[in-house]
Amino acid sequence: MTRVGRRALLHAAVAVPAAAALTPALAPAVAGATPAVDHDAGRFTIAVLPDTQYLLDEGGSDPEPVRAALRAVARDRDANVVFLAHLGDVTEHGTEAEMRLADSVFTGGVPYSVLAGNHDVPSGTDDRRGPTPHSRTFGPERFRRMPTFGGFAPDGYNSYHVLRAGGREWLVLALDWRVSEQGARWAQGVLDEHRSLPAILTTHDLVAGSPRAGLSAHGRFLWDTLIRRNDQVFLTLNGHYWPSGRTTLVNDHGHDVHLHLTNYQDRYYGGAGMVRFYTFDLARGVIDVETFSPWLLSRDPDTPPEAETARLSGDADRFTVEIDFRERFAGFAPPAVPPSRPASAVVTRDTVAYWRFDAAGFPAAAGAVAAGAVARDLTGRGNDLTAQRLHASGPDVLTWSDEHHDGQPGHASLRFDGGRNPDRGAVLRTSDTAPLNGMRFESGYTIETFFKLPDPFVGDHAWMGLLSWEGRAGDAGKSAGWSDDEPTCSLNLSGERFLQFVVYPVPGDADPTSWSHAVPVGRWTHVAVVNDGRRTTMYVDGARIARNAAEESRGISTLGRPFALGGTQFALRYGQGFHGWIGDTRITARALRPAQFLTGTR
Repeated sequence: MTRVGRRALLHAAVAVPAAAALTPALAPAVAGATPAVDHDAGRFTIAVLPDTQYLLDEGGSDPEPVRAALRAVARDRDANVVFLAHLGDVTEHGTEAEMRLADSVFTGGVPYSVLAGNHDVPSGTDDRRGPTPHSRTFGPERFRRMPTFGGFAPDGYNSYHVLRAGGREWLVLALDWRVSEQGARWAQGVLDEHRSLPAILTTHDLVAGSPRAGLSAHGRFLWDTLIRRNDQVFLTLNGHYWPSGRTTLVNDHGHDVHLHLTNYQDRYYGGAGMVRFYTFDLARGVIDVETFSPWLLSRDPDTPPEAETARLSGDADRFTVEIDFRERFAGFAPPAVPPSRPASAVVTRDTVAYWRFDAAGFPAAAGAVAAGAVARDLTGRGNDLTAQRLHASGPDVLTWSDEHHDGQPGHASLRFDGGRNPDRGAVLRTSDTAPLNGMRFESGYTIETFFKLPDPFVGDHAWMGLLSWEGRAGDAGKSAGWSDDEPTCSLNLSGERFLQFVVYPVPGDADPTSWSHAVPVGRWTHVAVVNDGRRTTMYVDGARIARNAAEESRGISTLGRPFALGGTQFALRYGQGFHGWIGDTRITARALRPAQFLTGTR
């Protein structure tokens, strides 16, 4: 997905003369001017610069496109670039003169790695070749002061970096174009020493792009010797061949490894300093990839060769890689789940009911939950819930589970298996005399719960209820809503997976209704409905939704009938029950701020 703000910044110069095109993003780097990197942000970018050899050639070249690319990477505030990896063939001949030119180009900016391609070192040699102009230019002394630098192999050609981004550390291996058995053993040692870090392997020759992307001969050696056996390696990047391409292979642990070839030296102007951005979005579980030439975009690319090269949109140049980072890295870096919190940490003086399904509030045990099982109200106010199966449902419609949202205080949930045709399910209800039944909350309230929908989410579950008060709106004297037979307050899920919160306030005859976006399947969601005594606002995973009811809404027209979890009545009858998991649920007699929700109570 293109980031409009950033691309606008880089591309604004396209419409103006080159002399006026030095926008802040492309201005020459100066000390202290590089924007600060947010190492904990859930979005960050690793930049990739392939084969620059035709631009750093003593026989005739123009290094300015490479300088422009490095400046753009260093100055891009929106992309949050944390690292740049060069994929080899820095120069055409690897001579002292060309390496001096490369040395002058690679100055300042973000931390980076540079590895040797076949044009940088004597032909027919591997990483045991000894000193060369490349190793003297891009050896340990160059990188020693970089905050990411981890070390070099004794051969002087294989190195690694450890960078911090997205609130965690990542390993980048920068391997020679011909890794020897000795070099592979060194790389294995680095992986062993950083066993909990996800790893990106960069080298010059691994995937060949024609006629279709696949491992080269040396790539097969790296795959069999190093990549397939180390689950940490989830992404590899290489140049050398063209056209660009990508493939996915399954490693020995049953996980995908994404192998990408990027090289544009065959394009206009030797690739025109083409740079590729790998933007990690941890919240969305994707890596967005895009390829462009900052140098051409700072000019006026009005000729066909320039326009065709300025930015690329082919399947091998602009695409999205979907990765469930948590699941993919769980084998070597299990997620750190916050410990459970005691009820005393989340029960305040305004909390009127709080239920959870671990041992603190429920007879937790794997398997079916017996009818009559009680979930205690941990406020001590007497609003206990009792399990009840609906219709002729069997025992499997309600089971105990240790699944839970990472931010949930109690580490357990109940799995509801409700549905229709025939109607089935289960609910947990307060007793007929529970104080909660008749509370009207005219000064405000917050109702929140955790839930997860199964993946795949199959069957007709439209308008199933998560929670509600029993009773008819008509019996509360309300007739202006959708139906007199619906309850006076309920949280439901539409056929489009939109959350619907509908309430009949105490004064007036109306049913202010709030609607969320489509909630995800296979992932825990937190929902909070907050009323300040005048209006209601729904939050999903801490974010305020757009479609909140505009009408004034004070209190809830409860009728003294039970509160229920896992279903919604219509005409005093339960139809289908909820289908999915429900975790901790809390009702507070005042409006809470998002920072005070169960996900981060304080």
